[in-house]
Amino acid sequence: MRELTVRGIILGALITAIFTASNVYLGLKIGLTFASSIPAAVISMAVLRAAGGAGVLENNMVQTQASAAGTLSSIIFVLPALVMAGIWQGFAFWPVAIVCVAGGMLGVLFTIPLRRALVTGSDLPYPEGVAAAEVLRVGAGTDAADRATQRESAVSLVIGTVLSAVVALATGGFRLLADGLTLAMGSTGPVFRLTSGFSLALLGAGYLVGLAGGIAMLVGLVIAWGVLTPYLTALLPHPAGVAPAAFALDVWKHRVRFIGAGTIGIAALWTLGTLAGPVAAGLRDALRGGATVPILPPRHPEPANPDADRDLSPKLIGPLALVLVAVLFAAFLAFLPAPYTAGPIGVALLAALFCAVFGFVIAAACGYMAGIVGSSSSPISGIAILAVLSLSLLVSGLLDLGWLPGPAQVTRPLAVGLVIFVATAVLAAATISNDNLQDLKTGQLVGASPWKQQVALMIGCVSGAVVIPPVLNLLYNAYGFAGAMPHPGMDPEHALAAPQATLMASLASGVVLGSQDWTPIVQGVGLGALLIAVDLILRRAGARRHLRLPPLAVGIGLYLPPEVTVALVVGAIASAVIAHSLRHRPEAARNAAENRAVMLASGLIVGESLMGVVLAGIVGGSGRDDLLALVGPGFAPGATVLGAAVFCAVTLWFAFSVIRRGRA
Repeated sequence: MRELTVRGIILGALITAIFTASNVYLGLKIGLTFASSIPAAVISMAVLRAAGGAGVLENNMVQTQASAAGTLSSIIFVLPALVMAGIWQGFAFWPVAIVCVAGGMLGVLFTIPLRRALVTGSDLPYPEGVAAAEVLRVGAGTDAADRATQRESAVSLVIGTVLSAVVALATGGFRLLADGLTLAMGSTGPVFRLTSGFSLALLGAGYLVGLAGGIAMLVGLVIAWGVLTPYLTALLPHPAGVAPAAFALDVWKHRVRFIGAGTIGIAALWTLGTLAGPVAAGLRDALRGGATVPILPPRHPEPANPDADRDLSPKLIGPLALVLVAVLFAAFLAFLPAPYTAGPIGVALLAALFCAVFGFVIAAACGYMAGIVGSSSSPISGIAILAVLSLSLLVSGLLDLGWLPGPAQVTRPLAVGLVIFVATAVLAAATISNDNLQDLKTGQLVGASPWKQQVALMIGCVSGAVVIPPVLNLLYNAYGFAGAMPHPGMDPEHALAAPQATLMASLASGVVLGSQDWTPIVQGVGLGALLIAVDLILRRAGARRHLRLPPLAVGIGLYLPPEVTVALVVGAIASAVIAHSLRHRPEAARNAAENRAVMLASGLIVGESLMGVVLAGIVGGSGRDDLLALVGPGFAPGATVLGAAVFCAVTLWFAFSVIRRGRA
């Protein structure tokens, strides 16, 4: 019956730190993060078993705490916009950590009153919560088959991590392998630029995305680089002395990418809108009768837990929520320059109240959406866009009222920064609430104590918030962000794309400063509307064949660098090949193969991401990005051949390894 133990908290903090660093790197590179609950559960079961054994409840607390790594790190979808907009020159520890902790803990508190309505007394599927519960149940088994499954999961995770880390070291450190290949065709008229990346982390992420999302991203890639970029390069004057590949890249960055931003924006809002009706109806019905719904019996091999239906006390929730809102008020006020007259104090107070009110509404909606489609598939980008647009309009109105006195050239850029900073807190609350109800569903299925899970997730918020600022600084100083390089002479080709943050900076600046060229964004909105219509037609025409073209994924394919999209698509195609090869196998065999694939894919992501952070530390400490290089620039052609060969070999090995396991 051990649950929230000291050793579990320490292990959960370590796993949270590792997965938070991995997710920050991955999110800045490709705009996606991975769910950390299941890999954390596997690690916890392996480590605690080696330390003398652990029950399902203790392992559940570790994965609950570590799940914050996959969710709180989503604030990098907004926060780097402060650097991109020129408001910050880096990431100070205390402002970032405070807004992450306070926003994340508010997200936990907001969902506590909704637990009985949305989890215990609801028939929402909570796909990721149920999957995590199944993993924990297998981990609690003591027969030979369960032990074999536990060992296989842990070994697969380790193999994927080590393999990916070694390849990343050979690529980014030793320079023996290239990280991609670029070809350009056409010197006058339309320019076609073909690019492919060789990232194993993207291969793993593509497998987890699946075929529908991968094909949609491929469609976005074809539209961006097969239609829009060649058309615009033929239409626009070609600058003298600029190589065709560089000209095509410049057109994509300054025109096509903003079309992708408009597509992402309308698609995210459409996804949010399609869920608004079910969310509102479900919340209304659940809150009316949720308290009288009988508690579902916990399914676990241990004795019944007497705290299986106990939340944190309301006597604690209310005061703690007030303290957290007060902390946010202080953080927002400190963001503004002194003297703190009535105007800045009023702005900071309204911002804190916005986080409390808007945050609670969004927390309820996100919790319900997590129950429908899962945490990873929830349209968090749409939440961020809504928050940024709402705050931009609010702050613009306060500026017009003179609540932020001073010259316009100072106060308006500062107002852009305040919008982004406050939106970071809202997003932290939204993502954690998204995760909390998923964890509580896992806890319900294994008979855990809700109040202890809520405490564990708050501890996870603290663990993640401590890691995020130094990792952000490390990555920014080593690689830079798209359009924001910290040092002169840095290679923009190696900059981290930070796609969502770029969009948020453009939205906030466009509304508050009125400086955004909205033409490509409006064009993207029109393209997104067309894609939404195509998706609806495909769904109706091919309902039985599950035909889909998710417009949000198409927008991401337009927006992301092509070297990212191609590797993701390869992973998605690998997932389809594996599923097709095993379609006639028994369910148990397919489950075993899927377990191996998920663990290997997670390992590929974690290994490369962690090595990226390590290499960033070496670059930042030495001031050189070639300190570990074993070869010079002349080896580039050979590195390209070797990089492509290694990527293809690992892809084939990944697919055949999973298929062989399913046929064993």
